Amino acid sequence: MASVEEFRNRWALVTGASAGIGVALARELGSHGAKLILTARRKERMEALAAELRGRGVEVLIVAADLNYPAAPRQIYDATEGAGISVDILINNAGLGLYGALHTNPIEQELSQIRVNCEAMVSIARLFVPRMVERGRGWVLITASTASFQPVPYMSTYAASKAFDRFFALGLAQEVARYGIKVTALCPGPTESEFFDVARAGIFRKRGMQPAEEVARLGIAAMARGQRTMVPNLSGRMTAFVVRFVPVGVITYFVDKLAKPNASPH
Repeated sequence: MASVEEFRNRWALVTGASAGIGVALARELGSHGAKLILTARRKERMEALAAELRGRGVEVLIVAADLNYPAAPRQIYDATEGAGISVDILINNAGLGLYGALHTNPIEQELSQIRVNCEAMVSIARLFVPRMVERGRGWVLITASTASFQPVPYMSTYAASKAFDRFFALGLAQEVARYGIKVTALCPGPTESEFFDVARAGIFRKRGMQPAEEVARLGIAAMARGQRTMVPNLSGRMTAFVVRFVPVGVITYFVDKLAKPNASPH
């Protein structure tokens, strides 16, 4: 029976490990005895998390890298798998969003979402998955979003990038299942984190947002049992089901009414 206990003493690489769901995923894996490699831009935050985890007896390495840069995935690989560390668990979690109309948003911030959410995610998977295939074991979790189930006006690039992530995870899961590798697309809804502040997307913030710790617990358990899609909250599961039957034009019309910037209270 597949269990999180399989993660004990295995190396897990967590991208986006300086905040939010990334921190919660690292803590959850550490609680099951995994050894952790934390990677993100903000080294100071990772050092604080590493100190906390080491205090609990978890072995931790840090690789500071900015996934906006094409060389970063190779930098992470060379410092880990390339240095003889067998990474059996890959948590492709790094990501960012941006709220606003495309024609007014800074182009670099729009493109940054594609570089980090899509390009870097694929690059990292392409580097680490072949070694898993050779060993005949591995687990991959890719953080997508409930935004991946329908277009989201005023976060158009973000939602499209998360649809890319989810479909990539589902396709990869089928490819590598024969090699003993499990792949899960984690699709959180609104989660307690700094995401909404960084993305300037407070208009999408909801009351009773799900704690990041709960998202991480459900996501890691789903990865352990090989569940290919995990939507960790009921409203998200309902949304994912309902949008199958509602015309896209209707969805985007109502999201536009909700989220249009000049209707924002800010």
